[in-house]
Amino acid sequence: MVKFGVCEERQTEKGAMGNQDLPGVLVSGFEGPCCICEDHVGDLQKHFNLITMQEFLENKTQFGPKIQAVYIWGGKPAVDLELLQSLPSLKIIASSGAGLDHLDRKLIASFGVKVANTPHAVSSPTADLGMALLLAAARRLVEGYRLAISPDTENFPTNFMGQEVTGATLGIIGMGNIGYKIAQRAKAFEMKILYHNRKCRKLEEEKAVGATYCERLDDLLQQSDFVMLAVSLTPQTQRLIGRRELRLMKPTAILVNIGRGLLVDQDALMEALETGVIKAAALDVTYPEPLPRDHPLLKLKNIILTPHIGSATHQARRQTMENMVESILASLNGLPIPNEVLLK
Repeated sequence: MVKFGVCEERQTEKGAMGNQDLPGVLVSGFEGPCCICEDHVGDLQKHFNLITMQEFLENKTQFGPKIQAVYIWGGKPAVDLELLQSLPSLKIIASSGAGLDHLDRKLIASFGVKVANTPHAVSSPTADLGMALLLAAARRLVEGYRLAISPDTENFPTNFMGQEVTGATLGIIGMGNIGYKIAQRAKAFEMKILYHNRKCRKLEEEKAVGATYCERLDDLLQQSDFVMLAVSLTPQTQRLIGRRELRLMKPTAILVNIGRGLLVDQDALMEALETGVIKAAALDVTYPEPLPRDHPLLKLKNIILTPHIGSATHQARRQTMENMVESILASLNGLPIPNEVLLK
């Protein structure tokens, strides 16, 4: 068992790497929007010699052979052919979160490198956010907040209403770890739960949350009051929800996306929200991220956007870091790798 705790002393100067005798691990950096978490640096330096991407690029000859693992946090550093060719000692790529669409798994496998992610660390907080977005969109919380604080508000309109959640039908697309936890939460709201997945869950798992499998996505879309996207992004699921699918949904339906932005055709969604094809949407993910500041989606009242914060809790991020460390250490010691991703 790997021990973690508060580090009493750690290097904080830019470029400080720690003990040079420890295994080299490539990280994005200590500063900037995609840097590793500042609170985690001390724990990481107990186990690894952290080498930033900038340091590596400035001296590939020195650092390349020392790097045995890549620590991907927030999608960075990016792993491509050039990087893989520059790391002859690389054994494992540890990636935070559950999604793997940022990795070319076939390419990585061709170099004999292992991959691990952290699906269990992020499933509960992401499911929590999915339900938060569903509730916020259903009850028009953002619109209500703006109304409540507006200097122009003199009276609260009695006809400011939202959608009922209790007893409504929720269609979950993608019934993996996150999708199932969403179903567990939705059960507490007495929701009727439908789901579409590559394969059925076990009968006892379905019964535990009262979920019904829809082999056809169309059936789920037509019956659901809320549609929740919790599926991985693959070539097969890219733009899974387009103009046709949106038109199958109820005009009172709300679309929630906590998966990846490219699961939805954003132009079609924009049109559907403007013309009343569906009632509203709540998105934790878009494409690109962030959207350009003049993007038309940002101007709509019937959409809620959050900045890809599904797993953004202190507890989940720490658990993610600890899982990644455990996977890296297992790989370097020739042990079974927790959360190893099968690349073939």
